Amino acid sequence: MIDIVYWACQFALGCFVLGMCCAVVRLLKGPSAADRVLALDTMYVNGMLALLALGIRFDSNLYFDIALLIALFGFVGSAAMAKFLLRAEVIEP
Repeated sequence: MIDIVYWACQFALGCFVLGMCCAVVRLLKGPSAADRVLALDTMYVNGMLALLALGIRFDSNLYFDIALLIALFGFVGSAAMAKFLLRAEVIEP
């Protein structure tokens, strides 16, 4: 059973890295700012999931805590960028 978990984590990490590479391409070539924001959103989600897979593989709680922080900051950052794209200001007077 341990071998199955090891290979499943390796496969998942490979898929997440491939997803991050595709998001980097969209981030660099994105025709609009909305495409770039979605690419950043995809990158933080894939990074968070990669950390969760590493936490399962190494059986460490530290990875889960870092993934939780990335999820919180990524959501706040995505909301701020979306608001900036809509109204051209983040903090309203």
